[in-house]
Amino acid sequence: MSKEVTKDETKEETRNLPTELGAIRIADEVVSIIAGLAATDVEGVASMSGGIAGGIAEVLGRKNLSKGVRVDVGTEEAKVEIFIIVKYGVRIPDVAWDIQERVKKAVETMTGLKVTHVNVHVQGVHFPQKDKEDAVEDAEGTTE
Repeated sequence: MSKEVTKDETKEETRNLPTELGAIRIADEVVSIIAGLAATDVEGVASMSGGIAGGIAEVLGRKNLSKGVRVDVGTEEAKVEIFIIVKYGVRIPDVAWDIQERVKKAVETMTGLKVTHVNVHVQGVHFPQKDKEDAVEDAEGTTE
């Protein structure tokens, strides 16, 4: 007697980690939060980005760390997509490599999943507020 398994049941089963005592289920949201925390701890990251909606990047605060992170979690592997805004003046490849290493280490250490990809998407550059005000004052001064 074989049971027909639906697509939703199969997806749910793939997230279970079998043990002698039962199964451990790690929600995608948990993996997202771990990855978001690791990414925001990297020097040079101004904030996480919610992605491009209508051509404009929505900048999000530290409250919701799963925003700006997309994960694809399988039975033993995870793929992570990180969307960030970098601080002006940092070397972007160095920041991205640091994010990749920290996210991979954090997710693998805390969940036991093997991270196969950490794709970093830089969606903007954050300029310090003081510099913006100075630039506006300079621009206004030159027009008079």
